[in-house]
Amino acid sequence: MMNNLIPPPNHRDTVLLFTRFGLGEGPAGLQQALVVKYLGLTLESGVYPAKVLFYTEGVRLACAGSPVLEALRSLEAAGVELVLCKTCLDYLGLADQVQVGVVGGMGDILEALDKAAKVISL
Repeated sequence: MMNNLIPPPNHRDTVLLFTRFGLGEGPAGLQQALVVKYLGLTLESGVYPAKVLFYTEGVRLACAGSPVLEALRSLEAAGVELVLCKTCLDYLGLADQVQVGVVGGMGDILEALDKAAKVISL
């Protein structure tokens, strides 16, 4: 006889993908307020993704001056892997401003996307 209880979803096979310096397409201040709120609620929930990937303008979130550095440090301390696109950092002149995560290549990002059961693009 099967148990009718459904276990909670495994979010450890989920990847978050940040491609902007914030969330959405509104004014910059609103985008940044939303990303602060999103990551804060993610931390409060205790349900974390396996990885967080950053490319294009998204790499700015892991660099000096980002409003979410502490939240990202907390996720990393909890075992979440943060991967930043080296090409993007170099193009934007931010390679020396990375504060959290590891710098990888597009190959690392593609591999993470390929292995993920679920990708949430923000």
